[in-house]
Amino acid sequence: MYIPSDELAKEVIAASEKSGEKLWRMPLEESYWEMMKSGVADMVNTGGRGGGSITAALFLKQFVSEKVQWMHIDMAGPVWNEKKKSGTGFGVATLVEWVQNNSSS
Repeated sequence: MYIPSDELAKEVIAASEKSGEKLWRMPLEESYWEMMKSGVADMVNTGGRGGGSITAALFLKQFVSEKVQWMHIDMAGPVWNEKKKSGTGFGVATLVEWVQNNSSS
């Protein structure tokens, strides 16, 4: 997961631990931004084969105010069970736990 805010990262990690889903914070390494540059547009929306999840996070970062807390959880790998040919639901329990912890009701 990519989360600029230390506070939000702690909340999401706590929710993942309670839900039993394993997540860890990855660095938003700006050097990957080089893969996003374009000669004909402001940027490309994919960085190619290397660094897919980090380039996705860096792409999203371009559209979010620094005042807004946000996260990118790359679920592409663990959400599909190839043997069973079905979805795993990975990430749902963590997000539900986080929402419940942060709801006002």
